Amino acid sequence: MSESASTAKAPRKKKRRFGGTHAQIRSALKFYKVFSYVTGVLLLALVVEMIAKYGFDTEIIVGGVNLSIGVLILHGWMYVVYLLSDFRLWQLMRWPFSKFILIALGGVVPFLSFVVEGRIHKQVLAELEAHPEAAKRY
Repeated sequence: MSESASTAKAPRKKKRRFGGTHAQIRSALKFYKVFSYVTGVLLLALVVEMIAKYGFDTEIIVGGVNLSIGVLILHGWMYVVYLLSDFRLWQLMRWPFSKFILIALGGVVPFLSFVVEGRIHKQVLAELEAHPEAAKRY
């Protein structure tokens, strides 16, 4: 009788709940990955532009078009899309808000978006693989 009582009181494995299906999460992960790289590359271009502007007191102009301003505007808008992809992934994974902020900082510090993306990608895949029972939502 003591064996059945001890097995009945054994702690159950907590079921992981996602905000979407595995397919939705994988799709959001791909979207996040693409814009993570786009934002990272544009941030590096922005660093080069800032070094040229403030270090050498010159603007990058090609064919009469000021690329310095173009890089600033393009990075700003791509960072907004990066934040949207970050939010979508964060929402589907149901992570704490601090994780959202950590991922968002990846698009602000040069090279950090590549590092954060790699870690987040591995973590999402590991969580999906560890909880296949959470795949069906509807």
